[in-house]
Amino acid sequence: MDISRDEQRVLHALAQGGRIALLKDEAGKVTGLEFFNRDGWLMSGLTLLLFKKLKAKKAIRSQGGQAYRITRRGLELVRSEYDNR
Repeated sequence: MDISRDEQRVLHALAQGGRIALLKDEAGKVTGLEFFNRDGWLMSGLTLLLFKKLKAKKAIRSQGGQAYRITRRGLELVRSEYDNR
C-alpha cells in the first residue's frame, strides 16, 4: 500500500518516538489534535483528515486512553529515512 508524503512524514516522526494527543471538549467530541516529536516539541503538518486516514489504515493506535502511537502496521508502511542527527 502506497502512502502520501505527508503520511510518510508523520509516521516517520512517530516511529522515532513521537505521539499524537487529541483535544476534546466537555462532551468528549474531538476538536483538534497535537502532534509531538520524540523531544516533546509540538510539530505542525498533521490535520484531522490526515489523522483519520492513518487511523483507517491501522497505522496508529491508542491503547488504554493514552496518546496515539505507531503500530506494527505503521512501521511496515513507513520507509526508512536517514536522520541527520
